[in-house]
Amino acid sequence: MPEPRGPLEGVRVVEAATLAAGPTVATVLGEFGAEVIKIEPPRTGDPMRTWGDRKDGIGLVWKSISRNKRCVTLDLRVPAGQRLLHRLLDLSDVLVVGNRPSALERWGIDYDSVHAAHPHVVVAHITGYGRGGPKSDRPGYGTLAEAMSGFAHVTGPADGPPTLPPFMLADGIAGLTAAYAVMMALYHRDVHGADGQLVDVSLLEPLARLIESATLAYDQLGTIRARMGNRLDASAPRNAYRTSDGRWLAISSASPSIAVRVFRAIDRPDLAEHPDYIDPVRRQERAVEVDELVAGWVAGRTLEEAMAVFEDAEVTAAPVYDAPALLADAHLRARGTFRTVDDPDLGRMTVQAPVPRLSATPGRITHLGRRLGADNDHVYRDLLGLNPAEIADLREQGVI
Repeated sequence: MPEPRGPLEGVRVVEAATLAAGPTVATVLGEFGAEVIKIEPPRTGDPMRTWGDRKDGIGLVWKSISRNKRCVTLDLRVPAGQRLLHRLLDLSDVLVVGNRPSALERWGIDYDSVHAAHPHVVVAHITGYGRGGPKSDRPGYGTLAEAMSGFAHVTGPADGPPTLPPFMLADGIAGLTAAYAVMMALYHRDVHGADGQLVDVSLLEPLARLIESATLAYDQLGTIRARMGNRLDASAPRNAYRTSDGRWLAISSASPSIAVRVFRAIDRPDLAEHPDYIDPVRRQERAVEVDELVAGWVAGRTLEEAMAVFEDAEVTAAPVYDAPALLADAHLRARGTFRTVDDPDLGRMTVQAPVPRLSATPGRITHLGRRLGADNDHVYRDLLGLNPAEIADLREQGVI
């Protein structure tokens, strides 16, 4: 039986962005059938190729984030490269870019120029700060967004410094935000008969939206949220708790019924009947006390013992996993959360499967990230119709 067609089959995406946020947009679209043509600078390629952990000089994150993509080289700084890009856009639906606005204007691939020449194309432009403000043309990475969004301010222990995440949080959230925005723009184009449009996403704003409770509290109450470690009084008991065997588990009690289950599970049925500990607002006032009670109970048991009690009582608790435990989890294995893919460079590699599960048109992984310029001949010869002499000349000039 043939595999079902991807829901985005027939959509062509040109990804002229590097590192994480822009490429994430194209990765998501490519998992569900879009043809993605990834453009990289000749010779150097995307810095993601060597970013982070590497095996045989190949970045491991690169292999996953560049899944399903055709990899071509093209120098967008020169007129010949810009002309080739415009020829690709004649045949494409989406352009993903991440350079500063001034660079795109110099290269003639800013939104106004692209829209004038290719009104059907949706342009997703992800930058550090977004368009329209005094910082619009400043360089920006996810770390700066994690700082300015307020995330670092509220993350970490109360007596410690602001804490930045050890992974690409802002880039990932911005990429996912832009991916669904691109789909809305394509829907508007195709269903309502409109032109393509600009999708303007900053690294800062999607993350700030997730922690909007901090600005809401300041706006309405004049309070500035402080760091509290892993506690969240609105969901008390909520923390990461250390077990007697030196491992950790996490609990969250966002609803009163869960808090009642926790109290009974830790042998405090009296609190499960006490309004000061059941009522969500009154329980917040006793969050430190509740947290200490749970921490003391957990500390006297191994992870296996504590989780057995909590699972039997249907408490919302979970072990804190490292990578080996995550890969070994029986539930995730049953769902096929991670898949092993054959790769010509690294042999077999385990990567995470597409995250949304569509019942009729599931996402697929056809291949992992390819070598630099691997698809030059296919794109320039088969798609654009250049002859071998033209391709050789472009290669000689360093355009591709």
